[in-house]
Amino acid sequence: MKLSLVELSTVAPGSDKAQALKDSVDAAKQAENLGYHRIWYAEHHNSASTASTAPEILIALAAGATSRIRVGSGAVLLNHYSPYKVAESFLQLAALAPGRIDLGLGRATAGPVVDLALRRDRDVPPTDDFAEQVQEVLTHFGGRFPADHPFARLNPAAGFTYRPDVWILGSSGNSARMAGELGLGYAFAGFINPDGAERALLRHGAFTAPSANGAAGGRGILSVSAVVADTDAEARRLNWTRTALMARLARQGTTAQVPTVEEAERELSQEQKNTPTVITDGRWPRQIAGSPQTVRDQLEQMTKATGVDEVMVQDIITDPTDRAHSRALLAEALGVAPAAE
Repeated sequence: MKLSLVELSTVAPGSDKAQALKDSVDAAKQAENLGYHRIWYAEHHNSASTASTAPEILIALAAGATSRIRVGSGAVLLNHYSPYKVAESFLQLAALAPGRIDLGLGRATAGPVVDLALRRDRDVPPTDDFAEQVQEVLTHFGGRFPADHPFARLNPAAGFTYRPDVWILGSSGNSARMAGELGLGYAFAGFINPDGAERALLRHGAFTAPSANGAAGGRGILSVSAVVADTDAEARRLNWTRTALMARLARQGTTAQVPTVEEAERELSQEQKNTPTVITDGRWPRQIAGSPQTVRDQLEQMTKATGVDEVMVQDIITDPTDRAHSRALLAEALGVAPAAE
């Protein structure tokens, strides 16, 4: 099983976004040393609890600070941007870190005000043309526009030897078939929709076609929220931070800040604290928490059910020492090791 990381650039209590960004780059170095296969950076806007608004910047810094681990976006929210500009940016990143760059593409709303602020043309209603945008990115990489197309004269890939591997990210399963038919990798957000993970990833595999779009073609990733500690009880305690943050976000919106474990303990009801963090009665949890053995057992069941050989974890652990320990315990439990130089 391959082990990867999606880094949220969480702003710890009492800290600031500058430190969160520094920690996010350091996370790539730690992950590489532990044997993680890849690290992806998220894109969130107008958020007090996270600092990563432009994953391509963190990708460049992390790639420069490492030598083996794959680095990418989880995800660039393509509905807000020009496919041409995205293609240019990631061709440049692929040139700076040959063979190590992933372009994860997704779509999401950050709320009507942020969505409007991110748009250049604010007089035209937004449209859902994600599939067309993805196809345009791929065509820019390959330079395959028809001669009569307005973009036929554009060739952003000219002079670049390397291309990023392209992945589609989803949480509903709607884009699974598209990713399969285009021969792209597909990463499913099980921490958002655990009930839909098995169906979506199996659907992607069923529709996978031969691909000229990179080595990610046909591959699937299950993304989960996971906290690991020396004991089940301690891991569940550390996981209260994420549970409390979700509750704060529901109440306070984007102004919500990450609570400490102690604050989370005071804010959560006993029922919230007892929310299952392992598979219970066949239902997958939104958040996995436990000892190394417990979490390994959960991930093995999930990967067997979905037919994938890679899991990508996110975590919201406020203390840097606890966070590093969790990631190290998980790497050891899954038996991953750094690649040879």
